[in-house]
Parts: sequence; C-alpha cells; structure tokens
Amino acid sequence: MAQTAIPFLFMRGGTSRGPYFRREDLPSELGDLERVLVAALGSGHPLNIDGIGGGTAVTTKVAMLSRSKEPDCDVDYFFAQVSVADRKVDFKPTCGNILSGVGPAAVELGIVPATGDVTRVRIHSVNTGAKVEAIVQTPGGIVSYEGDAAIDGVPGTSAPIYLNFMDVVGSTTGALLPTGNLTDEIDGVTVTCMDVAMPIVIARAEAFGLSGYEAAEELDANRAFYGRMEPIRRRAGLLMGMGDVSNSVVPKFAILAPPREGGTITARYFMPLNCHPTMAVTGAQCLASCVLTPGTVAEGLPTLPDGVPALVKIEHPSGVMDVTVDYEKNSGRFALKSAGLLRTARLLARGEVLVPM
Repeated sequence: MAQTAIPFLFMRGGTSRGPYFRREDLPSELGDLERVLVAALGSGHPLNIDGIGGGTAVTTKVAMLSRSKEPDCDVDYFFAQVSVADRKVDFKPTCGNILSGVGPAAVELGIVPATGDVTRVRIHSVNTGAKVEAIVQTPGGIVSYEGDAAIDGVPGTSAPIYLNFMDVVGSTTGALLPTGNLTDEIDGVTVTCMDVAMPIVIARAEAFGLSGYEAAEELDANRAFYGRMEPIRRRAGLLMGMGDVSNSVVPKFAILAPPREGGTITARYFMPLNCHPTMAVTGAQCLASCVLTPGTVAEGLPTLPDGVPALVKIEHPSGVMDVTVDYEKNSGRFALKSAGLLRTARLLARGEVLVPM
C-alpha cells in the first residue's frame, strides 16, 4: 500500500488539539480533502486507532493555513471538524480553541514573520469570515510556549496568547438573532437562537429537568436528554435559516444555570452530541452576548458585570472562562463591538503524517 507523506505541526490550541497543515500541501477539492483528513485522523473508529485523532471531538480538529487573500489579514485559517467514528468532515464551523494555535503555527511555518518580542498575527477565518488578532510571544523572533498563563482544562502554565475578535455578529447566519426573536418556543422549550462567532441554540437547564451543574460525563450518559435536545436543535436550525442541520455540528446547543462559584453564569456547551469538557472560545463569545442581551433566556440568571467593557465569567465543567466584551446598548438592544480572550497553545510535535493513497 503506497502512502503519501504530508508535513504538519501537531499542536494543542486552547483546550483542543490537532494537526496544523499548510493548505497548499492538501488537496484543493473538498471531496479529496475529506478523504485525506479522515485517513489522517483515523475517523471511523472510537479510538481513532488508525490515525492521529484522540477519540474525542476536541482532539479530531484540523487547522489549514495559508497566506491571507484579505488585504488586512496575514493568514487564512480554514478549519475542519473530523468526526470520531463515522468518517465525516464538517467544513461549516470554526473553532476558537484551535484558532489559539494559529498565530504560533503561522510563525512556526514561516507564513508570518516574527516582528520582535511580540508578534501580532491578523487571522481571517475562512469558514465564517471573522477576523481575529492574535498576540503571540516571540522573544528573539522565536515562538515561546513558556509563561505563567493558565487556562482551566489544561494542566500547568504557558505563554499567553491574546485573541481579539472583531465582526463576529452573524458570522454564519448574518444576524445576531437569526429567527428575528429574542426567544422562541420549540417542542415546549423556550430557547434563544443567537449567532455571535458561533450559532447556538440556548436554553435553561431547568427546562430539561437538569441543574446545569452536571459533569460532562454525567450529561453524556443521559441519552434521554440528547434525545429531547437534538430535535429542538434541528428545528432551530430551520428557523435560523440554516436548512437541514441533521448532518452538521452547527448550530451548537447550550444550557444555562445561575453561577455558583462567583462567576457570571454557568453553562454546558454541546458539540452537539457530546458535552464539551470545558468551553469553546467561539461559544463563550455567543453565550456572553446572550447574557448581556435583555430579554433572552439568560435574563434573571446571571450576576451581571458592571461597566463596559464587561468581564463575563462563564463557569464550565472544568473551571471558568473569562470573556471581555466591548458593547453598546442602542434602545435596549445589544450591539457587540469586540470580544477578547486569553488562551494558550503548545507545539507538541512536528513531522509528516502518512496517508494511504
């Protein structure tokens, strides 16, 4: 059996992990690209035993990088979510955690030159059109992964990577509220359908008989919950103008509860048929926007932050994620200017992945 060698970096980005490729090293046609990524990650087996995937949705993610075609950006970031078990690839969503590694990877791959002790990498998300500035530590012109920054869900500390998200409202659907409503009722459950960096269908945990404080493993074992949630998500996808989403991982789903560890809100985020062990970066921006928008399903649950920019602290299964939100309220309506987060990343390995051809 002949195999083709494809160069790659293997990186942790935020609380996710996967290969980072040069886009030019992969097939241009999406069908061929899907077959290569399925083989590289080992999709089709729960352990991804015949590839470099990690057997979970957060470890079967792929970043593909190239010099940006956008005049105000440095690198184009094309994301793919490879399924664990059913040999499918979804090119619709993006991933903010994997995006955390795009700045360092772009420098490591020579796509973006280091500009001193700190390098600003302007990133264009090909999947959604969003633009993000990543501030990467590059002392002496070399990416540093050592530092004192800590994020919940990752052991130890690392160099900080600051992400500033711009123009993320309506990233997929073109609207903050794709259904035109602050809330909708679907199958007896009140939801808010919102699109900020990631389209999400958001409900209160109590609507499903849940506390909202369950561990991710406990929720994943509760298949009755998923059996009720998934039809609601699919119906919401239609109402949001996204068509049939039965074979897509977007929109995502989230449930909310009051905070209990001094944060702003408690959330559980679904990808969509497994609970995220921490919190997605894109999802955090949307949930923070939901918290700050009057009249959504979040109203009355959070401990609202004072001042603008607002620091929204989202309690998740492994800790807390902080989102700094700069926004305005025009006639009581929420208008996002930007959202910022601190993340970390680490280069784990570099080399070639071998793909049967």
